[in-house]
Amino acid sequence: MDREKLVLEHERLDDLQNGYMLIQNPKQFCFGIDAVLLSWFANVKPQEQVLDMGTGTGIVPILLKARYPKGKYTGLEIQEESADVARRSVVYNHLEEDIVITTGDIKEAAAIYGGSFFDVVTTNPPYMVGNHGLTGDNQAKMIARHETLCTLEDVISQAAKVLKPRGRFYMVHRPFRLAEIMSVMVKYRIEPKRMRLVHPYVDKEPNMVLIEGMRGGNSRMTVEKPLIVYEKPGVYTREILDIYGQETKK
Repeated sequence: MDREKLVLEHERLDDLQNGYMLIQNPKQFCFGIDAVLLSWFANVKPQEQVLDMGTGTGIVPILLKARYPKGKYTGLEIQEESADVARRSVVYNHLEEDIVITTGDIKEAAAIYGGSFFDVVTTNPPYMVGNHGLTGDNQAKMIARHETLCTLEDVISQAAKVLKPRGRFYMVHRPFRLAEIMSVMVKYRIEPKRMRLVHPYVDKEPNMVLIEGMRGGNSRMTVEKPLIVYEKPGVYTREILDIYGQETKK
């Protein structure tokens, strides 16, 4: 197959600088630093089964595959247009044996895959409650950013069902919902084990939070040192450059 035919006229091909490419539609929701940080924060052991809930165009499974090549990855995405882009990226990179993209609803994850199937679940879910925050005409972006099709509780409750006992859950979210995040995780017996707050600048409040939980884990959490993104406008910190070097070598 001519790989270039996998990229449609209105799409672009992003070089992830890790041996893989990602097809993106500039008019739809494109991946950002939150997906890169999530894939860096997660840990995958050889032969572990990994589910990325709300995979979009498949960025997290592809980044994880580059970092942990012996894992087995599945992406679940409700929007067929995004799932189609993700599948074409998988084919473009010859990863059909290692990454499977499923079109389906997060709320039905346990029905799709069965209970206690995955060792790891990753997710970069919608951050905004209902219609809170900016809204627009682009439905794909709206669904990616707002809890129009699934809530935080939907994501966590389904993760708890599809994770094996002591399976690991990794999520990137917004700190303004941290109390709710912790409460819902504990409700569904995904015990928070590790957290790192992400600050745009050293003197600014955090705008992202990375959380690791364990299904049925003991009650003890490590709070890691803050991750600072910029030294000054347009200049990444050394740690962010190292993360991008590991993930996308920018």
